[in-house]
Amino acid sequence: MTIADKAVLVTGANRGIGQALVEEALKRGAKRVYAGTRQPLFHSDGRVTPLILDVTNAQQIQEAVERVESLDILINNAGTALYDDLSNSGAIEQSLAVNLFGPFNVTRAFLPLLRRSKGAIVNNLSLMALAPLPITPAYAISKAAAFNMTQSLRALLASQGVTVHGVLLGPVDTDMTRGFEIPKASPESVAAGIFDGLENGEEDIFPDPASQSIADGWRTGVAKAFERQYAGFVPETAAVL
Repeated sequence: MTIADKAVLVTGANRGIGQALVEEALKRGAKRVYAGTRQPLFHSDGRVTPLILDVTNAQQIQEAVERVESLDILINNAGTALYDDLSNSGAIEQSLAVNLFGPFNVTRAFLPLLRRSKGAIVNNLSLMALAPLPITPAYAISKAAAFNMTQSLRALLASQGVTVHGVLLGPVDTDMTRGFEIPKASPESVAAGIFDGLENGEEDIFPDPASQSIADGWRTGVAKAFERQYAGFVPETAAVL
């Protein structure tokens, strides 16, 4: 997969990693970048097409599909992170709505275009999909579920020529990590790392120093071995979404 001359859609494109992904796609020669945001967006580059796209809004998802002529790469980047202590189920419900069902519904809507192009799905996840930070447990729960969904889609779509990639992010210097006095990667470096991983065909992408520290262990570990083993049970004729 190369980015040059491709059509890319990025959700949550108004700031942070999403904004950096839009700029990195343009830098790598994308022919069209669809920038999905909840509020109107202006971009000076004519290759950028803004889309009003709240990933929890079924009508907006459908309207976005109708505006996208072709699509090679879908990046499910929109997300939310809440501080909670699991005392209120509302935090889990909100996290799942955005971080799990959001990318699921967006993927399902755009899958016909991705099948046509033999394209790629990139889900921005978190190292918390593997181990929770206990001050944001609802977020961690939703990212763990989204990671499992990513692994399942990878196996289910393999025979249809659509690749599915999970981005296991460490701390990034965005609004979500404001107040945490810890080493953080820049959104720009993370965006570059995500596209590097995609172009290199990496199923699991570790785009920052914190995540790279576990990359080799994950790729050679028992959990990844189980994923590959279980993927072999998927029939080539499986119906998907």
